Amino acid sequence: LLATGLLAGTAHAQEAQDPAQDPMAAQQAPAQDFSDEQLQQFADASQEIAVISQEYTQRLQEAEDENAQQEVRAEANDRMIEVVEDSGLDVDTFNAIGQSIQQDPEMMQSVQEMANQS
Repeated sequence: LLATGLLAGTAHAQEAQDPAQDPMAAQQAPAQDFSDEQLQQFADASQEIAVISQEYTQRLQEAEDENAQQEVRAEANDRMIEVVEDSGLDVDTFNAIGQSIQQDPEMMQSVQEMANQS
């Protein structure tokens, strides 16, 4: 998903700029426990992000040059971060859930069911 990729890039950039962060935090096993509330927030935010992603993918393709593409990416990223934060999650938690569901089919199933119900 383009949106998740953009958000992940932002989160990783923020982490790289913060050397004070506990290096062990980045090495945690991906199978973290997330509450049902967090998973629901992730599902809701993911749906909104998918819509934003489609909208901005179109705009990205229409961008005339690299600068225009960069502006579109930055605007899309800002909107996606806003959606995540409005959902009640921070970007790092959203990205962590995104990574976990990639490796945990049961969690992915749960999130998909939550998304279908909302």
